[in-house]
Amino acid sequence: MKKLESSLTNMVLVLTLVAVIMGGAFVNHLTEGPISEQKAKALADGIKTVMVSDNITVAEPVEVKQNIDGKEAIFTIYQVKDAQGQDLGAAVESTTGGFGGDLKVLVGFDPEGKILGYTLLEHSETPGLGAKADKWFQKGEKGDIIGKDPKEPLVVSKDGGQVDAITASTITSRAFLKAVNNAYNAYKVTPAVTADAESGATQQVKDNEEKVEE
Repeated sequence: MKKLESSLTNMVLVLTLVAVIMGGAFVNHLTEGPISEQKAKALADGIKTVMVSDNITVAEPVEVKQNIDGKEAIFTIYQVKDAQGQDLGAAVESTTGGFGGDLKVLVGFDPEGKILGYTLLEHSETPGLGAKADKWFQKGEKGDIIGKDPKEPLVVSKDGGQVDAITASTITSRAFLKAVNNAYNAYKVTPAVTADAESGATQQVKDNEEKVEE
């Protein structure tokens, strides 16, 4: 009799465990859609924010792979045009390691490479300290990087640069600026940008030739 009771108990436990697992999988399936939609909306809103424009068209994203500190890093570039089809530059997704984990930044660049704006897509930094990066480097703030050209890498003043680090969050500030610098480097090697640079150089050569002929 004890053996039968034991088997029955085990059976109930197994069935309960299966039901819990299946229920969890079902809940995950139900939430996958809404979560994806929220991320897509956050990205779309983020692109408008960093490009400082609402009326835009965004091309299919392009991925650029680069070797960063001995590891392969992937950057996603969204080329952006205005309603008239004029090139506005691009928004670039860049991820680096912060103090508490990965720090994912979306940075907007104009066609010349100057920073138009930025927003944090994901971070695991300490609330109230590292999380301040979302505001600290915005236009008019203490660490303002808007309008800067990262051709010369952005560096915190503590390391000899010109950007004020977040108070008590130097590590996060370094990680943030590294993400921005990496985003710039990825943007400058995208096919659209290099093609424009080559066509511009070709036009300049033609102009010079015409001047010589004159």
